[in-house]
Amino acid sequence: MGTQLRASAHPQSYSFHMRTNTSRTWTWNHQQGVAIYLKAKIDYCSCSAPVRHWRSYVTKANHSTEQLKDDFISTPTKKKKGTVVGAVALIVGTSIGSGILALPKKTSPAGFIPSATSMVLCWGFLLIEALLLTEINVNIRRRMKKREDEDKLEIISIRTMAQETLGTWGGNFATINYIFLAYTSMVAYTSKAGEILSRVINLPASLSGILFTIIFTTLISFGGPRFTDQINQWLTASMIGLLVAIEVIGASSGAWSELMSISNWDKVPGTVPVIIFSLVFHDLAPVLCTYLGGDLARIRVSVVVGSLLPLIALIVWDAVALSLSPLADGIDPINMLMRVNWSGVATMVQVFSLLAVGTSQIGTLLGFSQFFLEQLNFLTSRSTSKQMKEVERKQRALFGLKDWWGDNKTSFTAMAMAVAPPLLVSTSVPDAFSTATDIAGGYCMAMLYGVLPPAMAWAMHGKSYDDGGGGGEITLYKVKPALIGVGLLSCGILLEQLLQDLSFLHL
Repeated sequence: MGTQLRASAHPQSYSFHMRTNTSRTWTWNHQQGVAIYLKAKIDYCSCSAPVRHWRSYVTKANHSTEQLKDDFISTPTKKKKGTVVGAVALIVGTSIGSGILALPKKTSPAGFIPSATSMVLCWGFLLIEALLLTEINVNIRRRMKKREDEDKLEIISIRTMAQETLGTWGGNFATINYIFLAYTSMVAYTSKAGEILSRVINLPASLSGILFTIIFTTLISFGGPRFTDQINQWLTASMIGLLVAIEVIGASSGAWSELMSISNWDKVPGTVPVIIFSLVFHDLAPVLCTYLGGDLARIRVSVVVGSLLPLIALIVWDAVALSLSPLADGIDPINMLMRVNWSGVATMVQVFSLLAVGTSQIGTLLGFSQFFLEQLNFLTSRSTSKQMKEVERKQRALFGLKDWWGDNKTSFTAMAMAVAPPLLVSTSVPDAFSTATDIAGGYCMAMLYGVLPPAMAWAMHGKSYDDGGGGGEITLYKVKPALIGVGLLSCGILLEQLLQDLSFLHL
């Protein structure tokens, strides 16, 4: 599920960061080749009403990055809207990421036909959820336009959506799920990076993972969003190019006649978490709604086309990988792909794998660290007056390095809070990548992007939202049976994952 508007945060990596009408920062990430970093400044009036000022940094994997930056930074949404092509590119970049590395190993026991069927069904399920999110987001945007100047209305995060529809508990539920998702994603990235890098530099996997994470932590901490943006663009473009090349080379070396030899439908449930992890792009939904100016028709086209292309890429990738090892039970097909009799394929696979993990990690780290930074700044602002801060700043200015540390210690502390726990877990838990992707896809994403959207839509049932022209309303109640269906399916995914984990623990 690698890279990244491309921040949004996905964890990269699509990841985005924003502050809403509360004192908290909200960040969403996903495994991805595109990352979005949205930074909002909130000034509090004496009446405690937040005034929002937005800055946006957009990172993506194609040549139109600078145009997207202009769309978000300098031009109000109603004056300059994005394009369907741009929105599709964002979704594709977000969906293709580190989850693709875990896919063949998880689908191998089931076989190609069952796993491909599972991918299509999961795609349909996630498509409905994404369309629900965009519908809810646009409805809330239209209602907020009554209360605020349209020029000031910016991205409405999933946390804000949950709080607007479900109340405070909904916002808190989304927040907790996000933190858990970000931590499990970071564990997955660190573990997989260590496994791959250890083959290249001959260091233990645990040390390699720490080294890999430190590199990107340093990049973000000292390079800043703009430099990180430029690096991520190059990494993402390279990753997608390598993916296409590997699929073409692998297709010419596969044993296609044996691809259909395995068909274990009872193994299909075990493939669902990693497929969800690989196909989720739902953290982009609020960004897409703003980028396309709340135009539901264009948003729907973008979501359908943008989600379909990664599905095709994943099915082809899975077919190529499984064709190389249809009968090699227990062997990771990625390892078989690296043994293809073609000069340079092993190197290409290793570089692609590192790029997939790296782009995902950039988005997650950028968004997650900013989330903690906001919380620390909020706590500090409550305990220290402006006058005291100014006195301390002037005192630090006399000591050079101390002044630099005083200005940046909160940022470094926030980064440490985002990085330290995943490093500890990834170095102490064997095969943490596989376990973390199961947890992220089977629990966190299933709740955040599975259970939450129909619950929000249900809460909006019976409420009327003016469409902006005073001529009607959007009636979500018409899809009430679908809400029940996807809600039950989401609960089923959670229950199935829980039963699998309990059976694994022999409880």
